[in-house]
Amino acid sequence: MGLLSKEQRDEFRENGFILIKELFDAEEIDLLRSTAQTDRELDKHSFSRADGEGGKVRLSLWNHPGDNLYGMFSRSRRMVNKVEELLGDEVYHYHSKMILKDPKIGGAWTWHQDYGYWYQNGLLFPDLISVFIAVDKATRENGCLQVIRGSHKMGRIDHILTGDQAGADMERVNVCLERQELVYCEMDPGDGIFFHSNLLHRSDQNKSEHPRWAMVCCYNTRSNDPYKESHHPGYTPLKKVDDSMIKKVGTLSFEEGAQSWLDPDRDESASSLDQG
Repeated sequence: MGLLSKEQRDEFRENGFILIKELFDAEEIDLLRSTAQTDRELDKHSFSRADGEGGKVRLSLWNHPGDNLYGMFSRSRRMVNKVEELLGDEVYHYHSKMILKDPKIGGAWTWHQDYGYWYQNGLLFPDLISVFIAVDKATRENGCLQVIRGSHKMGRIDHILTGDQAGADMERVNVCLERQELVYCEMDPGDGIFFHSNLLHRSDQNKSEHPRWAMVCCYNTRSNDPYKESHHPGYTPLKKVDDSMIKKVGTLSFEEGAQSWLDPDRDESASSLDQG
């Protein structure tokens, strides 16, 4: 897959996100799904956060990409090159997470901006992008990603605790919803959304019989290296890999790829205000 078109770059600047259909093909996403579903380490390192609505969000989070299948996705040129084009700088892997929104019990995410969390980590600028990859089909019924078009132009807004999650100031969010378009990002497996760190986004609880798992890879620019240490890494050169490596490494077990797990239940530096 080639680099982005001018229309896509303009769309990102105007809307704060772009959706790329079939970012990963069926074989690649099937490998990711089957690996995640049978991965004991992923499950063992998962943790939950109350959503303030009676549900719980479950996720697993790690800082540095290994040489396993997850690392091949986050290091693939088709992803990293696009992020660098959108941000206009070399990027490194800030962290990745697998969001495990299970049938009937998967919790909601409150309205938030990623930079609303990450600002506290010593990042001067919102020069970060998250790539949301649909592992399962994402629909309104099973809690697909929701975004407010163009909300990244508001800049960072205050966040307060809602349940175990940090949510954006709802006074501003509600006014923004009156003026800007709410978009339900329904996605097929393998689709990817690239979104700005100041874009307001959320998701509903999974009320369906179907899972809505997703992998989210987050990147920061080299020039935005944090000025202080936190539980997420400073600039660490990212070794890109050819896209073909996803299928080549598809049978490697998670244990064989070194992974720097982050568990806020055990790591005091990771407060409930920063799960992003």
